[in-house]
Amino acid sequence: MREAGITLDVRTDFGRELKRRVDAYFETTGQPKHGGARMVRKAIGIFAWLGASWAAMLVAGTVFGTGPLVAALFGVSAGLAMAAIGMAVQHDGGHAAFAGTKRGNRLSAVALDFLGASSYVWKAKHGHIHHTYPNIVGTDDDISLEPLARMAPGQPRRGYHRFQQLYMWPLYGFIGVKWWLMDDFVQVAQGKIGETPLARPKGKEAWIFWGMKLVHGVWAVAIPVLLVGWGSALAFYLTAQFVMGVTLAVVFQLAHCVEEADFIVPETHEGAMRLDFSAHQLATTVDFSQDNRLISWFVGGLNFQAEHHLFPRISHIHYPAIAPIVRECCEEYDVPYKVHGSLGSALRSHYRWLRFLGRNDGNASTPHLAQPGVAQAA
Repeated sequence: MREAGITLDVRTDFGRELKRRVDAYFETTGQPKHGGARMVRKAIGIFAWLGASWAAMLVAGTVFGTGPLVAALFGVSAGLAMAAIGMAVQHDGGHAAFAGTKRGNRLSAVALDFLGASSYVWKAKHGHIHHTYPNIVGTDDDISLEPLARMAPGQPRRGYHRFQQLYMWPLYGFIGVKWWLMDDFVQVAQGKIGETPLARPKGKEAWIFWGMKLVHGVWAVAIPVLLVGWGSALAFYLTAQFVMGVTLAVVFQLAHCVEEADFIVPETHEGAMRLDFSAHQLATTVDFSQDNRLISWFVGGLNFQAEHHLFPRISHIHYPAIAPIVRECCEEYDVPYKVHGSLGSALRSHYRWLRFLGRNDGNASTPHLAQPGVAQAA
């Protein structure tokens, strides 16, 4: 794996041993690595949650004549359900971990298109670029929010970034609307994500891209407008999108944009770099709330972000079981394994990281490039 003078080595002793132990777990237990029937039941339950929130808003508006305030309250429930679909259904499908068949995984991945964003663009942006090069500045587009925010060292700092730890939280709420109306179209039109080429969707992928943009507009906006009017429809839609956006963005930021995560700025290093792929995933990723079963269920196991980055094709329902295996292997190979014990701890760390980057040019964390056996100049 190569990008911008960086070689990611997947054949290291640590990486091979980690894979061997996790494979042995599945061989011993006889469980499939995908989600199976358990994930299907979960997906049905979450979609039912969204459908009930949407239908209740329409019934309340048409039968009881409730207004925008009640619609917004149902929007909160719908937004949480939409976030759960993105994290616990689409995310597994997009990584081919939802089902044991290609069709089942593609169907669950298209859940993102139902929410307004493109699973085609997501696969390139998140599934390939971010997962291969997490927290590598200039390559990982998921940490690139310029000029609104400075999320990593090596990115330009502007005067207003001094307040980003305050203003970014509400701005996270607009990412869903941006995906639907702007970002996907811009990246497809430009034929690239950042500096990474993006082939334009063709055939079935093109039909899904354009058709599902329309489907989202119909169920989320047009039908509510026709039945309950513009005021209530927009209150429902914007509230749902805001709640979904904040939830999705914050869960991602707690995994990568916190004080404990490491970042790589390629231009600050002379020559090419060779990184241990598995150790790099662990250095740039932080877990949180591993013992909270409700959070694990809701966020689709993304509180086990390190396990997900190491084994993206394994369904999130298995992460609690393989986390002790990863931790033990890290201890034996002296590779840092980073965890926040609670959601509150992770939130505070993200806040402090935003504040630090908004006021300083450097990096508060210790670059893992300095740790023996994790990364070295080639």
